[in-house]
Order: sequence, then C-alpha cells, then structure tokens
Amino acid sequence: MPTYSKVHLSANATGRPIKVVATATTGTTIHAGHATDKDEVWLWASNTDTTARKLTVEFGGTTSPDDLIEVTLAPESGLVPIIPGICITNVTITAFAATANVINIVGYVNRITP
Repeated sequence: MPTYSKVHLSANATGRPIKVVATATTGTTIHAGHATDKDEVWLWASNTDTTARKLTVEFGGTTSPDDLIEVTLAPESGLVPIIPGICITNVTITAFAATANVINIVGYVNRITP
C-alpha cells in the first residue's frame, strides 16, 4: 500500500519562500522530483513589486508550450496559486520572472511512495 508524506520543496528545506532570481531559462530551481516516488507539487507565488510581473514555471525542460506554465502576477499580490497539485516523477521544476528578486514561491510536496 502506498504511503504519503508532506515534505518541503527541495530548494528550501526550511519552508521559507524561494526568491526567483533567474530572468531567463533555465530558471531558479524550485523542486527536484524524486527518482521513483510521485511528488504531488503545490505552489503559490507572490509578487512584491509595484508592477505586474510575468512568471514562467518550467517542468523538466524549456520547450514552449510543452514544458512551460506562464502566469502574470498582479503588483503587490499575496499568495496566488500557480501549481495546483500536479504529480511529477524525476522532473526538476524551475522558474524565471521578467524581473529578478521580486517574486517569491512557497509550497509543499505530497510524496507518494509505492
């Protein structure tokens, strides 16, 4: 029977926000999926800037539109859901923004071990 455990994103073992530093591909690492377990990833983003900013989340690659999810975050927005429980295995999630150091990402992973 599978087991479930809630774990921090691999890019920050304390659960603190991850600052999106990258402004182009390949982006800032958010989470590296487990090699064999399924990771159900939940992410929220916040834009601390006074201008709307585009955020691009990359799922294991940089091909548009196959590997990319894009969202424009309103200025000074609180936590906005960006990844609602997408399951991955052995995939690294990265992100980049139109401007460095103004978008933070938080979240967690439900790890499903067969």
